[in-house]
Amino acid sequence: MELTNEFTVDVPVEQAWGVLTDLERIAPCMPGAQLQSVDGDDYLGVVRVKVGPVTAEYRGKAHFLERDAAAHKAVLRAEGRETRGQGNASATITAQLEPSGDATRVSVVTDLSISGRVAQFGRGVLADVSNKLLGQFVQQLESTVLAEKAGGAGAGSAGDAAEGEPPVAEEPPPAAPWSPPSAGPEPAEPAPVNLVRVVGPVILKRVLPPVAILVLFLLWRRRRRRTR
Repeated sequence: MELTNEFTVDVPVEQAWGVLTDLERIAPCMPGAQLQSVDGDDYLGVVRVKVGPVTAEYRGKAHFLERDAAAHKAVLRAEGRETRGQGNASATITAQLEPSGDATRVSVVTDLSISGRVAQFGRGVLADVSNKLLGQFVQQLESTVLAEKAGGAGAGSAGDAAEGEPPVAEEPPPAAPWSPPSAGPEPAEPAPVNLVRVVGPVILKRVLPPVAILVLFLLWRRRRRRTR
């Protein structure tokens, strides 16, 4: 199935390109996703999805098929398999970035193939879920990664030299000898995406109108019989 989404971020296109093609930075912003390691060009991780009382975990990898910085176009291939079931998922994601004033408009086309418990919801529901999750992703992206970059861009302005005085070059500190990173606590696993909670309002929106019409029709018939 093909899913089409669009969103806007309030940064120039070059800055948006640098952020959105840095999977290590943006992976924590995606609900239910966790990047676990990088193996060459492959990004390895898991996505957790909750369907009712059952939590499905898809473990797999993603890599760029295309990354055209001049055209601001990226194509990502992702594949995953359910760790405790027969379901699997694969997607080819094409993102096109375009300037929109001082902001950037991002168009995303996802060619998705999915099987297992999640596939039961069908294309219409999955499209609505995709929109909701993308909205959460953008909100998290702007409040964390993009906010950090915006803060870092202006950090040096307060320490600029006074007007008329030439800047003084500072000697860089000597490089510390490399040492392996110390072992720290394992990163917390992200909460799984609760599809029932996300899909519930969507199903109600789709089902409630025809149900309401049916109820009104039955009440009308009942009232008509009483008036005879």
